[in-house]
Amino acid sequence: MTGVAIANPVESVHLPQMPEIVVEELSGSAAEDTLNEPAIVLQDEALRRKREANLGDTLSRELGVTSSSFGPGAGRPIIRGQDGSRIRVLEGGVGTGDLSVISPDHAVATETLNASRIEILRGPSTLLYGSGTSGGVVNVITDRIPDRLFRSVTGSFDGQFNSALEERMGALNASGSLGRVSWNVEGVKRKTNNIKIPGRADKTDPNSPSGVVNNSAIDSSNLSVGGSYIGERGFVGVSIARLENFYGIPGPEGATIDMGQTRYGLAGELDDPLKGFEQLKLRMNYNDYQHNELEASGEIGSQFKNDEVDGRVEMHHAPIANWQGIMGVQFQHRNFSAKGEEAFVPSAQSHSVGLFMLEKRSLGRWQFEFGGRLEHAGQNPQGNQVQSRDFSLYSISAGSAWEFVDGYQIDLTATRGQRAPTAVALYADGVHVATNTFDQGNSSLSKETSNNFDLALQKTTGLIKGRVNLFYNHINDYIFQQSRDSNGDGFADRVNDEGLLDTDGDFIVQNFAQTRAKFYGLEAEATISLLPEMLDLRVFTDMVYADLKNNGNAPRITPQRFGFDLDYKQNAWLANVNLTRVTRQNRVATLETETPGYTLMNAELGYRFKRGPTTYHTLFLQGRNLLDSDIRVHTSFLKNTAPLPGRAIVVGIRGTF
Repeated sequence: MTGVAIANPVESVHLPQMPEIVVEELSGSAAEDTLNEPAIVLQDEALRRKREANLGDTLSRELGVTSSSFGPGAGRPIIRGQDGSRIRVLEGGVGTGDLSVISPDHAVATETLNASRIEILRGPSTLLYGSGTSGGVVNVITDRIPDRLFRSVTGSFDGQFNSALEERMGALNASGSLGRVSWNVEGVKRKTNNIKIPGRADKTDPNSPSGVVNNSAIDSSNLSVGGSYIGERGFVGVSIARLENFYGIPGPEGATIDMGQTRYGLAGELDDPLKGFEQLKLRMNYNDYQHNELEASGEIGSQFKNDEVDGRVEMHHAPIANWQGIMGVQFQHRNFSAKGEEAFVPSAQSHSVGLFMLEKRSLGRWQFEFGGRLEHAGQNPQGNQVQSRDFSLYSISAGSAWEFVDGYQIDLTATRGQRAPTAVALYADGVHVATNTFDQGNSSLSKETSNNFDLALQKTTGLIKGRVNLFYNHINDYIFQQSRDSNGDGFADRVNDEGLLDTDGDFIVQNFAQTRAKFYGLEAEATISLLPEMLDLRVFTDMVYADLKNNGNAPRITPQRFGFDLDYKQNAWLANVNLTRVTRQNRVATLETETPGYTLMNAELGYRFKRGPTTYHTLFLQGRNLLDSDIRVHTSFLKNTAPLPGRAIVVGIRGTF
């Protein structure tokens, strides 16, 4: 069998874009499903240290990654300035089945406390998971469907308290085997109060609350069970998970979201299924999702539902003329409905079917890789006056890696991919309370074509290791929202709750449009071993710029960041200090305000002790935002009204058994 547990996992690694074939695997891992490892892997102590209540904030300290940060309850990853459907979020290799691409106040339906590993992929391997993933793919790995037998019951537990949120959190994960059947049980509970901040939530409003962001509390739980039959040549397993998430949306409306999802999973692997093929893999989820958006009175203002099937089948072929590769099919069917005051998108059925392949070969100091994908996607909205749309999409990629000297490598990757417009971009027509806009879609939008180029230099051995990444994305027919100025007076049109023009209206009219765009930037880091196996210093920086033809800067682009990490490990003790400086963002879009810079300082002290040959407990004490900085995230729609938490003390314990 190929599904085995990883031994001695690393913490947070930024891996070469095209390294050797992965040998040790996790079920559902993108690393096992592709021929090149992820660009970033977050796991073990580093994942525990960076965990937040939502996925975007958890990853926001990784190179090139920020968060939409719509309060602590909702945050989606933004990679190199790309957001929304340009970033594909997966759990165990298939879609999460949520509605987080519809609106930034909709949470990603995955619980970071269940994650044993989070991967970020870029380059050719993203074609295996969807068309138009110009930003990348984020894959959350859980142990929900076991892929191996266990000698005894094993698992882990977590618990912590955060003073800035008054967060109480606990998690338990256990696995075991009965004969040839393995099982897994996971449970998570998180509850917080409104977040504490330095100063006023809205600095421009003297009546704004001070020291707190109102309506920012969370009450969530997640429970899952899974089981597998483990055979000599593979396994087959199923799971069921229930996620419930009740969280506030910071703002004067006092709205809350009551979200629930039931997810049914199926996974399997079979070695040597057919002559010429080494392995067959299957992943499929059925998601029954809904959330109610509640007004301050407790009445349901809007209701969203989404029934979705997402699956993939892959075949890994035997080497052909020294080429190794995989091919497969991915399918998705979504039945979406929206009712109520904020139903600014019509109910619709959507579907997609994609065929993909990825091939790789090593030749001396060179590695070559190429991939391709063909996909058909369609949107069928409900309503006689709304036009259905179908799109035929293709994506191709090629890459090479050259180790020109031992320990030094140059990577070059080029990808051309197409993306279909989302239902929001095509059909939106109404008040969008979360963003204070009146969104108007354009049913005649064409597909988007992205041309991505990446060049990287890496040093992979020695006391100093590091890399520098340069990237350039040129996107034709880039889909974006622009404020409407029908009078040509330099002021955006505004409407009232009824959608009627009103100069004092609360909602800015925004239309979906297309133009050419370019995103380009740099990511760099170096790790210096000050005391081998004991003390490491990591320095880093990243920056991204985004220009729209005839429309200036793209909105909500994160400014440059730089800083350092200091990691210490000695016997049972571990410590970490992180300092990140985020500069002022003055390259803003039309009608967008500048965002001041800030300095974020975090520190941790931990003590790890063994409770048996393979079990351990870690007691930890963290200080987050120790400088008590007023943190306004430029990528957030709520930057002026809901800053990130102020100074916090976090205490907790994590262990295995």
